[in-house]
Amino acid sequence: MKHPKWLNLLRNAGSVCTEIVAQFTPEYTAYLSDEATRHKWATLSRRLAAIRKWHRLHQHPDPALDQTVQTVLEGIKRSLGTEPGQALAFEIEEFKEKIRSIPRTPVGLRERALLLVGFVGAFRRSELVALNLESIQFTREGAVVSYQGSKTNQYGKTEQKALFFSPDPETCPVRALQDYTTLLNRSAGPLFVRIRKGNQITQDRLTDKQVARTTKTYLGQEYSAHSLRASFVTIAKLNGADDSQIMQQTKHRTRTMIDRYTRVQQVVRHNAAMKLGL
Repeated sequence: MKHPKWLNLLRNAGSVCTEIVAQFTPEYTAYLSDEATRHKWATLSRRLAAIRKWHRLHQHPDPALDQTVQTVLEGIKRSLGTEPGQALAFEIEEFKEKIRSIPRTPVGLRERALLLVGFVGAFRRSELVALNLESIQFTREGAVVSYQGSKTNQYGKTEQKALFFSPDPETCPVRALQDYTTLLNRSAGPLFVRIRKGNQITQDRLTDKQVARTTKTYLGQEYSAHSLRASFVTIAKLNGADDSQIMQQTKHRTRTMIDRYTRVQQVVRHNAAMKLGL
């Protein structure tokens, strides 16, 4: 993000006073209006938070407290809406069918493991591509995957997620992971890596964009990488898992996101409109 003009002017200001911020209010509101034409409210609010923090750290008055700025922000919220976009969740039978269709080639073994681990582990795509072989511990029940630095864990604390054996070998995340790690034939380094033509396995870590492409390739263009995580929450909730069990895997800190993921499915599946007899 480029620094708005008024920030550069404030850096060079010799004194700190309300009049300085008021002088640049038109610049500030113009910046907000311009950003609103290109970004959703969630993105804009994150940038606003960074700007407000910059002002506080430099002992400048908070521009967001200005009445003119607040009026502009209210107008932007009404125009854009504050509800973030929701990744589409898939049905479990649809997912299993797609997984079974993946060929058991080296690339296919990687993609099968990527999708199953991403779904069952409720991983964000950034977490998925950051996994290492040495972070996986296979157990009698399945596997424990350790990782660091999730979105809600900014201090690098080690967290763990559990994967369990499934009755169907074709859709079992643990067997898929075992098959893929056997293919890699090493015990350390990046887990999900590029495989070149001729099945040449590299140690080049996949990017999060490649996770998105894999999801669309095998599950459908309507799905995103985040659909793996969203679908975990939705399917687990509809199958009777309680919020604490879901949060144990997703590492959400509050139930707000759980409710957001499941709201659409609840509207469809638990609705009196189906009982009208039409």
